[in-house]
Amino acid sequence: MHDSISDIRLREGTQDCAKHCRDGKEDSALDIKTRRKMIAILRVLQAAPKPMGSQRIAEALLASGIDLGERTVRNYLAQTDGLAWTENLGRRGRRLTPHGLQELESALVVDKVGFVAARVDMLAYQMDFDITTRKGKVIINVSTFNPRDWRFASRVLTEAYDAGLSMGRLVAFGGPGDSLGTFNVPKGSVAVGTVCSVSINGIFLRAKIATTSRFGGLVQLEKMQPRRFTQIITYDGSSLDPLEIFIRGHMTSVMNTARTGFGVVGASFREVPSIAMEDVRRLVRQSEQAGLGGLLAIGTPNQPLLDIPVAQGRTGLVICGGLNPIAAVVESGISVTSTAMCTLCEFDDLVDYTDLRSFAAKRGL
Repeated sequence: MHDSISDIRLREGTQDCAKHCRDGKEDSALDIKTRRKMIAILRVLQAAPKPMGSQRIAEALLASGIDLGERTVRNYLAQTDGLAWTENLGRRGRRLTPHGLQELESALVVDKVGFVAARVDMLAYQMDFDITTRKGKVIINVSTFNPRDWRFASRVLTEAYDAGLSMGRLVAFGGPGDSLGTFNVPKGSVAVGTVCSVSINGIFLRAKIATTSRFGGLVQLEKMQPRRFTQIITYDGSSLDPLEIFIRGHMTSVMNTARTGFGVVGASFREVPSIAMEDVRRLVRQSEQAGLGGLLAIGTPNQPLLDIPVAQGRTGLVICGGLNPIAAVVESGISVTSTAMCTLCEFDDLVDYTDLRSFAAKRGL
């Protein structure tokens, strides 16, 4: 009896599938523990400014609380090489490949729930900025543009800063090949570093004031005064920065707010101990004097702020989103790639936004 055409096609399809699983570098068979360790290695490589060997990777993992010997790391690296997640450069070590970066961004999303909250705490702890001496590092978001869009983008940025819809007045700028903190500006791009609102956490932490970061959201402004939150995303329930999500979703109206005083902009909600309010107000004033202002509203102890309840013994703060000027650029139709809470940057490397265009012009932009 002859096989039907459908039987033949089914058999051939099954054989092709089996061959793909044998020859296609199939990674779905990795158990969850192995995958987590491999992802941890990829994260180390992603954060490194240059290729790293197994010994240095093992040391970096140990510093983050993951104890893997050098030999074990080498074994995992052999697997990541086979999956094309890493590239072996010989004595120079390994570097992350585009495929590895893609895997890092998409793998184990359940493990990344709360990632934003953890990063907020980590960067605030690492920040060493001294508000009195104005020395040390602050946290910045980094956004990259095509150089041909720079002149128009810089005008839009300036308009948003003029309206006070930013985290202070200071920015960092870099051309192709420059570095903003640990971020290397790619070829064919220019980058702007906007001060991240998490910097206020670092300033408070240095003064021994514990800050609770509740959520990021969109706040409605009327005559430039905050009225209510229209959208919120909690930090401990998200794997992405809330303002990045709102910008990508074209949910902001920063430019309209800058021009009319009415609209929705990015902001975050924090709580501080009410007993520390005298110091909080002092630090806010000092931050504004240093060009790091961004406070939209400050509450009354134990009372809701913009209809958001606070815990007993605590006071609410609403902080302007550091990416708001970038949101204005996106609203104007310019393509931008942004990373919130990207890196730590020396305060001395920041310039006033009014000097941004002349600073860039010296670079031929």
